Amino acid sequence: MLFKKFGGVVLFALLSGQAVAHQVKEDNAWWWNNDWWFDGKIEQTENHKVKVTKYEITSGDIDIPIMVARPADNKKYPAILFQHGRRGLDDLISLHVRRLAARGFVVLAADVFSGRFIEKLPIEHDYLVEDDVNAALSELLKRKDISSKKACAYSHTRGGYMTLKVAVTKKRQDDALACYVSYYPHMQDPNAPEAMQVYRYATEADDLKIPALIFIGDQEQYQRRRGIEMAVNSLRDKGRDARVIIYPGVGRGFDFRPENVRTFADDLAAKDAIQRATRFMKKHLK
Repeated sequence: MLFKKFGGVVLFALLSGQAVAHQVKEDNAWWWNNDWWFDGKIEQTENHKVKVTKYEITSGDIDIPIMVARPADNKKYPAILFQHGRRGLDDLISLHVRRLAARGFVVLAADVFSGRFIEKLPIEHDYLVEDDVNAALSELLKRKDISSKKACAYSHTRGGYMTLKVAVTKKRQDDALACYVSYYPHMQDPNAPEAMQVYRYATEADDLKIPALIFIGDQEQYQRRRGIEMAVNSLRDKGRDARVIIYPGVGRGFDFRPENVRTFADDLAAKDAIQRATRFMKKHLK
């Protein structure tokens, strides 16, 4: 694995991943690993057996389904707020929650779409869900099984916008959030006009003060990648701790794409990203 740094961008050359990207669509048996996919086990690193609990919390006058994944022991671990994107908290995304918990975290994920009867893959954004994400963060920090006083926000796609709003607009970076991690986040208001989607990024990003780590593939959609890179460059110009890591040979969804379409490059990128995110978050949650 080789990499080069360009300012706030780290570009990885996953050599073997690119070489077999087309082959594995036909036969991925030689590299597929059920222990990683279902339980988050990664060779030559710390792994934890995971247990999952589900319940509901109240946000305003509605009930929000909650999934908590954590190591299956009685120890305390750092707190992570996982926020889903347009897919919702479905079976594929729930596996990512488990894989993250296996790294040694208490991970709370709120299903904010089900709570408000929002259909999967919505086009328009309901700003009320940001209240629900904020309520989930407060719920996480009340738990007795966490070792950190603050949490890190960990998200993907539209969840990146939701957690950005919670950090900045709701000012939770001041009292509750220690860092921001996101996979190919939507760094613009989903309801903004087309030109804003392509040529601008959410102004809230300029006010993000906590350390930020973002992952994308080099096949990311242009209008999404442009906004992400512009936002990170703006933060770095302000002297903030922000970085975007770009993986060759993959696009959106490399962290959760299922077996029938998953490639070796997807798997390499997903394993590398979750380990880098783990080191980043544990550093800022000490």
